[in-house]
Amino acid sequence: MIKEFREFIQRGNVLDLAIGVVIAAAFGVIIKAFIAELLNPAIGLFFNADLTSLMYVVSGTVYETVAAAREAGEVVFGYGIVITTVIEFILTAFVLFLIVKAYNAMKREEEDAPAEPAAPPAEQLLLEEIRDLLRDR
Repeated sequence: MIKEFREFIQRGNVLDLAIGVVIAAAFGVIIKAFIAELLNPAIGLFFNADLTSLMYVVSGTVYETVAAAREAGEVVFGYGIVITTVIEFILTAFVLFLIVKAYNAMKREEEDAPAEPAAPPAEQLLLEEIRDLLRDR
């Protein structure tokens, strides 16, 4: 069982998966920062409110933030947070789609590139030499 595990770990797929997870996590942080620092304020200008503060409080009491409403023990539907999370997912998926698309295009270019012709076998070169010598006679 240990031998099988070692073989599994040594495959390239596991390393590729680990690298993909790390890169996706890094993109997640970048996307969250983009949404929190750029997109939410822009939407806030349009709606005159922070997107993450959009909520429905069942009791009807008005609170500044979702956290404040929850701290007061209210039942809160924080739909702004859900919208933000969906936007984060869509942007992350789109960026990863662009990366995969660029990678596939690069791979396709490599496959489409003309391969250098293989050198003819030594026997063929020798026969061509003999043919040329006989022709020159």
